[in-house]
Amino acid sequence: MIKYLGSKRLLLDLIGDAVERVAPGPTVLDLFSGTSRVGHALKRRGFRVVANDHNAYAHALARCYVEADRGDVEHDALHLINEFNQLPGKPGYFTETFCDRSRFFQPKNGARIDAIRESIAAKGLRPDLEAVLLVSLMEAADRVDSTTGVQMAYLKQWAPRACNDLELRMPDVLPRPGAGRGSALCLEALDAARRTPADVAYIDPPYNQHSYLGNYHVWESLVRWDKPDVYGIACKRADCRERRSVFNSRPRFDAAMQDVLTAIQAPVVVVSFSNEGWLAREELEAMLAGLFGGRAHVATLATDYRRYVGAQIGIHNLQGQKVGRVSHLRNTEYLFIAADRPLTDAVSDLAAAARTVDPADA
Repeated sequence: MIKYLGSKRLLLDLIGDAVERVAPGPTVLDLFSGTSRVGHALKRRGFRVVANDHNAYAHALARCYVEADRGDVEHDALHLINEFNQLPGKPGYFTETFCDRSRFFQPKNGARIDAIRESIAAKGLRPDLEAVLLVSLMEAADRVDSTTGVQMAYLKQWAPRACNDLELRMPDVLPRPGAGRGSALCLEALDAARRTPADVAYIDPPYNQHSYLGNYHVWESLVRWDKPDVYGIACKRADCRERRSVFNSRPRFDAAMQDVLTAIQAPVVVVSFSNEGWLAREELEAMLAGLFGGRAHVATLATDYRRYVGAQIGIHNLQGQKVGRVSHLRNTEYLFIAADRPLTDAVSDLAAAARTVDPADA
Protein backbone atom coordinates (compact mmCIF):
# COMPACT_ATOMS: atom_id res chain seq x y z
CA MET A 1 0.00 0.00 0.00
CA ILE A 2 1.03 3.65 -0.32
CA LYS A 3 3.46 5.25 2.12
CA TYR A 4 1.31 6.92 4.76
CA LEU A 5 1.94 8.97 7.88
CA GLY A 6 0.07 7.40 10.79
CA SER A 7 -0.19 4.01 9.11
CA LYS A 8 -0.92 1.19 11.55
CA ARG A 9 1.09 -1.31 9.52
CA LEU A 10 3.12 -2.55 12.47
CA LEU A 11 0.16 -2.61 14.85
CA LEU A 12 -2.19 -4.66 12.67
CA ASP A 13 -1.79 -7.88 14.64
CA LEU A 14 -2.51 -6.15 17.93
CA ILE A 15 -5.53 -4.31 16.53
CA GLY A 16 -6.86 -7.44 14.84
CA ASP A 17 -6.39 -9.56 17.95
CA ALA A 18 -8.14 -6.94 20.09
CA VAL A 19 -11.12 -6.69 17.73
CA GLU A 20 -11.44 -10.48 17.56
CA ARG A 21 -11.44 -10.73 21.36
CA VAL A 22 -14.09 -8.08 22.00
CA ALA A 23 -16.37 -8.13 18.92
CA PRO A 24 -19.88 -9.41 19.72
CA GLY A 25 -20.62 -9.74 16.01
CA PRO A 26 -19.06 -9.64 12.53
CA THR A 27 -19.41 -5.98 11.47
CA VAL A 28 -16.68 -3.38 12.07
CA LEU A 29 -17.02 0.31 11.23
CA ASP A 30 -13.69 2.03 10.46
CA LEU A 31 -14.53 5.73 10.74
CA PHE A 32 -11.20 7.21 9.54
CA SER A 33 -10.05 4.55 7.11
CA GLY A 34 -7.09 6.32 5.42
CA THR A 35 -5.27 3.66 3.40
CA SER A 36 -7.77 1.01 4.61
CA ARG A 37 -4.84 -0.99 5.93
CA VAL A 38 -6.77 -1.82 9.12
CA GLY A 39 -10.00 -2.53 7.24
CA HIS A 40 -8.13 -4.78 4.82
CA ALA A 41 -6.56 -6.72 7.70
CA LEU A 42 -9.93 -7.13 9.43
CA LYS A 43 -11.54 -8.28 6.18
CA ARG A 44 -8.77 -10.90 5.90
CA ARG A 45 -9.80 -12.11 9.37
CA GLY A 46 -13.36 -12.62 8.13
CA PHE A 47 -15.06 -9.43 9.36
CA ARG A 48 -17.53 -7.44 7.32
CA VAL A 49 -15.97 -3.99 7.26
CA VAL A 50 -17.60 -0.63 6.59
CA ALA A 51 -14.78 1.81 5.82
CA ASN A 52 -15.31 5.56 5.84
CA ASP A 53 -13.15 8.55 4.94
CA HIS A 54 -14.06 11.98 3.61
CA ASN A 55 -11.11 12.22 1.20
CA ALA A 56 -11.61 10.88 -2.33
CA TYR A 57 -8.28 9.03 -2.50
CA ALA A 58 -9.07 7.23 0.78
CA HIS A 59 -12.54 6.36 -0.51
CA ALA A 60 -10.95 4.77 -3.59
CA LEU A 61 -8.61 2.77 -1.36
CA ALA A 62 -11.58 1.61 0.74
CA ARG A 63 -13.54 0.59 -2.33
CA CYS A 64 -10.58 -1.43 -3.53
CA TYR A 65 -9.49 -3.06 -0.28
CA VAL A 66 -12.77 -3.34 1.64
CA GLU A 67 -15.74 -3.17 -0.76
CA ALA A 68 -14.36 -4.93 -3.85
CA ASP A 69 -14.06 -8.71 -3.76
CA ARG A 70 -11.40 -10.55 -5.74
CA GLY A 71 -13.79 -12.87 -7.53
CA ASP A 72 -15.75 -9.93 -8.92
CA VAL A 73 -12.86 -7.83 -10.24
CA GLU A 74 -9.74 -9.91 -10.75
CA HIS A 75 -10.24 -11.03 -14.36
CA ASP A 76 -11.15 -7.61 -15.73
CA ALA A 77 -8.60 -5.78 -13.60
CA LEU A 78 -5.70 -7.95 -14.74
CA HIS A 79 -6.73 -7.46 -18.38
CA LEU A 80 -6.86 -3.67 -17.98
CA ILE A 81 -3.62 -3.50 -16.02
CA ASN A 82 -1.86 -5.31 -18.85
CA GLU A 83 -3.46 -2.91 -21.35
CA PHE A 84 -2.48 0.18 -19.39
CA ASN A 85 1.10 -1.01 -18.90
CA GLN A 86 1.49 -0.92 -22.69
CA LEU A 87 0.32 2.69 -23.05
CA PRO A 88 2.91 5.27 -24.14
CA GLY A 89 3.17 8.43 -22.12
CA LYS A 90 1.17 11.51 -23.05
CA PRO A 91 2.01 14.60 -20.96
CA GLY A 92 -0.94 16.52 -19.55
CA TYR A 93 -2.11 18.14 -16.32
CA PHE A 94 -0.32 15.68 -14.04
CA THR A 95 3.03 16.06 -15.80
CA GLU A 96 2.79 19.85 -15.92
CA THR A 97 1.80 20.14 -12.26
CA PHE A 98 3.79 17.45 -10.49
CA CYS A 99 6.82 17.04 -12.76
CA ASP A 100 7.44 20.46 -14.35
CA ARG A 101 6.10 22.95 -11.79
CA SER A 102 7.19 20.67 -8.94
CA ARG A 103 9.45 17.60 -8.74
CA PHE A 104 7.38 14.81 -7.23
CA PHE A 105 7.88 12.55 -10.27
CA GLN A 106 10.17 12.36 -13.25
CA PRO A 107 8.45 13.56 -16.45
CA LYS A 108 8.67 10.13 -18.10
CA ASN A 109 6.49 8.71 -15.32
CA GLY A 110 4.23 11.74 -15.14
CA ALA A 111 3.39 11.32 -18.83
CA ARG A 112 2.52 7.66 -18.25
CA ILE A 113 0.31 8.60 -15.29
CA ASP A 114 -1.49 11.16 -17.45
CA ALA A 115 -2.12 8.63 -20.22
CA ILE A 116 -3.35 5.89 -17.89
CA ARG A 117 -5.56 8.17 -15.83
CA GLU A 118 -7.24 9.57 -18.94
CA SER A 119 -7.83 6.01 -20.17
CA ILE A 120 -9.44 4.99 -16.88
CA ALA A 121 -11.73 8.02 -17.05
CA ALA A 122 -12.72 7.26 -20.64
CA LYS A 123 -13.74 3.65 -19.99
CA GLY A 124 -16.70 4.34 -17.69
CA LEU A 125 -15.90 1.40 -15.44
CA ARG A 126 -18.22 0.22 -12.68
CA PRO A 127 -17.22 1.67 -9.26
CA ASP A 128 -15.48 -1.34 -7.71
CA LEU A 129 -13.41 -2.08 -10.82
CA GLU A 130 -12.55 1.58 -11.33
CA ALA A 131 -11.35 1.79 -7.71
CA VAL A 132 -9.04 -1.19 -8.21
CA LEU A 133 -7.50 0.47 -11.27
CA LEU A 134 -7.14 3.82 -9.52
CA VAL A 135 -5.43 2.16 -6.58
CA SER A 136 -3.16 0.23 -8.92
CA LEU A 137 -2.14 3.55 -10.51
CA MET A 138 -1.78 5.32 -7.17
CA GLU A 139 0.45 2.57 -5.79
CA ALA A 140 2.51 2.47 -9.00
CA ALA A 141 3.06 6.23 -8.72
CA ASP A 142 3.94 5.89 -5.03
CA ARG A 143 6.71 3.44 -5.95
CA VAL A 144 8.41 6.04 -8.20
CA ASP A 145 7.85 9.25 -6.23
CA SER A 146 10.55 11.48 -4.76
CA THR A 147 9.31 12.28 -1.24
CA THR A 148 9.88 11.12 2.33
CA GLY A 149 6.31 9.82 2.38
CA VAL A 150 4.22 12.98 2.56
CA GLN A 151 3.45 15.43 -0.24
CA MET A 152 3.99 18.69 1.61
CA ALA A 153 7.39 18.75 -0.11
CA TYR A 154 9.61 16.75 -2.45
CA LEU A 155 13.27 15.83 -2.16
CA LYS A 156 15.90 18.27 -3.34
CA GLN A 157 17.68 15.45 -5.16
CA TRP A 158 15.83 12.67 -6.96
CA ALA A 159 15.11 9.60 -4.84
CA PRO A 160 16.70 6.54 -6.54
CA ARG A 161 13.25 4.93 -6.95
CA ALA A 162 12.07 7.93 -8.98
CA CYS A 163 14.32 6.78 -11.84
CA ASN A 164 12.44 3.49 -12.15
CA ASP A 165 9.72 3.04 -14.77
CA LEU A 166 6.09 3.19 -13.68
CA GLU A 167 4.47 -0.25 -13.62
CA LEU A 168 0.93 -1.15 -12.55
CA ARG A 169 0.33 -4.25 -10.45
CA MET A 170 -2.78 -5.98 -9.22
CA PRO A 171 -3.65 -4.72 -5.72
CA ASP A 172 -4.10 -7.32 -2.99
CA VAL A 173 -7.88 -7.49 -3.29
CA LEU A 174 -9.29 -10.13 -0.94
CA PRO A 175 -12.09 -12.65 -1.50
CA ARG A 176 -15.45 -11.84 0.05
CA PRO A 177 -15.38 -12.71 3.78
CA GLY A 178 -17.87 -15.11 5.30
CA ALA A 179 -19.56 -12.25 7.15
CA GLY A 180 -20.59 -10.65 3.86
CA ARG A 181 -19.52 -7.92 1.48
CA GLY A 182 -18.02 -4.79 2.96
CA SER A 183 -18.76 -1.25 1.90
CA ALA A 184 -16.99 2.08 1.49
CA LEU A 185 -18.45 5.43 2.55
CA CYS A 186 -17.22 8.94 1.77
CA LEU A 187 -18.72 10.91 4.65
CA GLU A 188 -17.63 13.09 7.52
CA ALA A 189 -16.93 10.85 10.50
CA LEU A 190 -19.85 12.19 12.53
CA ASP A 191 -22.32 11.47 9.73
CA ALA A 192 -20.95 7.97 9.22
CA ALA A 193 -21.16 7.25 12.96
CA ARG A 194 -24.81 8.34 13.08
CA ARG A 195 -25.83 6.31 10.04
CA THR A 196 -23.93 3.05 10.51
CA PRO A 197 -24.75 0.50 13.22
CA ALA A 198 -21.91 -1.95 13.84
CA ASP A 199 -20.63 -4.47 16.36
CA VAL A 200 -17.32 -2.64 16.77
CA ALA A 201 -16.37 0.91 15.83
CA TYR A 202 -12.66 1.49 15.17
CA ILE A 203 -11.44 5.09 15.38
CA ASP A 204 -8.03 6.36 14.26
CA PRO A 205 -8.57 10.13 13.97
CA PRO A 206 -6.12 12.82 12.93
CA TYR A 207 -4.70 14.21 16.15
CA ASN A 208 -2.56 17.19 15.19
CA GLN A 209 -2.68 20.21 12.89
CA HIS A 210 -1.46 18.42 9.76
CA SER A 211 -4.24 17.74 7.26
CA TYR A 212 -4.26 14.41 5.43
CA LEU A 213 -5.61 16.26 2.41
CA GLY A 214 -2.55 18.51 2.44
CA ASN A 215 -0.20 15.62 3.11
CA TYR A 216 -1.62 13.57 0.20
CA HIS A 217 -2.99 16.19 -2.16
CA VAL A 218 -1.38 14.55 -5.20
CA TRP A 219 -3.44 11.39 -4.65
CA GLU A 220 -6.59 13.46 -4.13
CA SER A 221 -6.08 15.17 -7.49
CA LEU A 222 -5.19 11.90 -9.19
CA VAL A 223 -8.38 10.21 -7.99
CA ARG A 224 -10.75 13.15 -8.45
CA TRP A 225 -9.12 14.04 -11.79
CA ASP A 226 -10.66 17.49 -11.51
CA LYS A 227 -7.39 19.23 -12.50
CA PRO A 228 -7.69 21.95 -9.86
CA ASP A 229 -5.83 25.22 -9.47
CA VAL A 230 -2.80 24.79 -7.24
CA TYR A 231 -0.61 26.97 -5.07
CA GLY A 232 2.87 26.97 -3.53
CA ILE A 233 6.04 25.05 -4.26
CA ALA A 234 4.30 21.74 -3.59
CA CYS A 235 1.44 22.60 -5.99
CA LYS A 236 -1.25 21.83 -3.42
CA ARG A 237 -4.88 21.84 -4.47
CA ALA A 238 -6.51 25.22 -3.89
CA ASP A 239 -9.17 23.59 -1.72
CA CYS A 240 -6.54 22.47 0.81
CA ARG A 241 -7.02 25.96 2.25
CA GLU A 242 -10.75 25.43 2.86
CA ARG A 243 -11.30 21.68 3.38
CA ARG A 244 -10.02 21.50 6.94
CA SER A 245 -11.09 18.76 9.33
CA VAL A 246 -12.25 19.78 12.80
CA PHE A 247 -9.86 17.09 14.03
CA ASN A 248 -6.93 19.21 12.79
CA SER A 249 -7.93 22.03 15.15
CA ARG A 250 -6.71 21.95 18.75
CA PRO A 251 -9.56 24.17 20.06
CA ARG A 252 -12.19 22.03 18.31
CA PHE A 253 -10.73 18.55 18.75
CA ASP A 254 -12.17 17.66 22.17
CA ALA A 255 -15.75 18.51 21.21
CA ALA A 256 -15.42 16.80 17.80
CA MET A 257 -14.10 13.62 19.39
CA GLN A 258 -16.83 13.62 22.02
CA ASP A 259 -19.51 14.15 19.35
CA VAL A 260 -18.27 11.20 17.31
CA LEU A 261 -17.99 8.90 20.31
CA THR A 262 -21.49 9.81 21.44
CA ALA A 263 -22.91 9.20 17.95
CA ILE A 264 -21.42 5.72 17.55
CA GLN A 265 -23.94 2.89 17.34
CA ALA A 266 -21.80 -0.01 18.53
CA PRO A 267 -21.36 -1.79 21.87
CA VAL A 268 -17.57 -1.76 21.51
CA VAL A 269 -15.30 1.15 20.58
CA VAL A 270 -11.61 0.71 19.76
CA VAL A 271 -9.48 3.86 19.46
CA SER A 272 -5.93 4.26 18.15
CA PHE A 273 -4.22 7.35 19.51
CA SER A 274 -0.73 8.71 20.13
CA ASN A 275 0.91 10.45 23.06
CA GLU A 276 1.70 13.20 20.52
CA GLY A 277 -2.03 13.89 20.10
CA TRP A 278 -4.10 16.66 21.63
CA LEU A 279 -5.61 14.50 24.36
CA ALA A 280 -3.59 12.91 27.13
CA ARG A 281 -4.10 9.25 27.91
CA GLU A 282 -6.07 10.08 31.06
CA GLU A 283 -8.33 12.51 29.22
CA LEU A 284 -9.25 10.01 26.52
CA GLU A 285 -9.78 7.26 29.08
CA ALA A 286 -12.18 9.53 30.96
CA MET A 287 -14.00 10.40 27.74
CA LEU A 288 -14.42 6.72 26.86
CA ALA A 289 -15.51 5.85 30.41
CA GLY A 290 -18.49 8.16 29.91
CA LEU A 291 -19.90 6.02 27.10
CA PHE A 292 -22.86 3.67 27.56
CA GLY A 293 -24.47 5.90 30.13
CA GLY A 294 -21.24 6.27 32.09
CA ARG A 295 -20.95 2.50 32.57
CA ALA A 296 -18.23 1.78 29.97
CA HIS A 297 -15.44 -0.65 30.76
CA VAL A 298 -12.11 0.69 29.46
CA ALA A 299 -8.79 -1.03 28.80
CA THR A 300 -5.61 0.60 27.45
CA LEU A 301 -2.71 -1.04 25.61
CA ALA A 302 0.49 1.00 25.13
CA THR A 303 3.16 0.35 22.49
CA ASP A 304 6.55 2.05 22.21
CA TYR A 305 6.90 3.13 18.57
CA ARG A 306 9.61 4.59 16.37
CA ARG A 307 8.50 7.89 14.83
CA TYR A 308 8.01 8.41 11.09
CA VAL A 309 10.95 8.82 8.71
CA GLY A 310 10.68 12.63 8.57
CA ALA A 311 11.51 12.81 12.27
CA GLN A 312 14.58 10.63 11.71
CA ILE A 313 15.80 12.90 8.90
CA GLY A 314 15.31 16.12 10.89
CA ILE A 315 14.25 19.64 10.01
CA HIS A 316 15.79 21.44 7.01
CA ASN A 317 15.41 24.91 5.49
CA LEU A 318 14.73 25.68 1.81
CA GLN A 319 18.47 25.51 1.08
CA GLY A 320 18.62 21.95 2.38
CA GLN A 321 20.51 22.89 5.52
CA LYS A 322 19.60 21.12 8.74
CA VAL A 323 18.13 23.50 11.28
CA GLY A 324 16.97 22.94 14.83
CA ARG A 325 16.89 19.60 16.58
CA VAL A 326 14.37 16.78 16.64
CA SER A 327 13.00 16.57 20.18
CA HIS A 328 12.43 12.80 20.26
CA LEU A 329 12.63 9.75 18.02
CA ARG A 330 10.06 7.49 19.71
CA ASN A 331 6.49 7.90 20.84
CA THR A 332 3.78 5.82 22.46
CA GLU A 333 0.87 4.45 20.44
CA TYR A 334 -2.21 3.63 22.51
CA LEU A 335 -5.01 1.23 21.74
CA PHE A 336 -8.04 2.05 23.89
CA ILE A 337 -10.94 -0.38 24.15
CA ALA A 338 -14.30 0.65 25.60
CA ALA A 339 -17.23 -1.75 25.90
CA ASP A 340 -20.63 -2.07 27.51
CA ARG A 341 -19.44 -5.18 29.35
CA PRO A 342 -16.32 -6.19 31.36
CA LEU A 343 -13.13 -6.59 29.33
CA THR A 344 -10.72 -8.26 31.74
CA ASP A 345 -10.99 -11.80 30.40
CA ALA A 346 -10.95 -10.67 26.77
CA VAL A 347 -7.83 -8.48 26.83
CA SER A 348 -5.84 -9.61 29.87
CA ASP A 349 -3.13 -11.24 27.76
CA LEU A 350 -3.02 -8.61 25.00
CA ALA A 351 -0.79 -6.31 27.03
CA ALA A 352 2.07 -8.74 26.39
CA ALA A 353 1.57 -8.25 22.65
CA ALA A 354 1.99 -4.48 22.97
CA ARG A 355 5.72 -4.29 22.45
CA THR A 356 8.46 -2.01 21.21
CA VAL A 357 7.86 -1.57 17.47
CA ASP A 358 10.48 -0.48 14.98
CA PRO A 359 9.88 -0.11 11.20
CA ALA A 360 13.04 -2.14 10.64
CA ASP A 361 11.15 -5.11 12.09
CA ALA A 362 8.82 -5.29 9.10
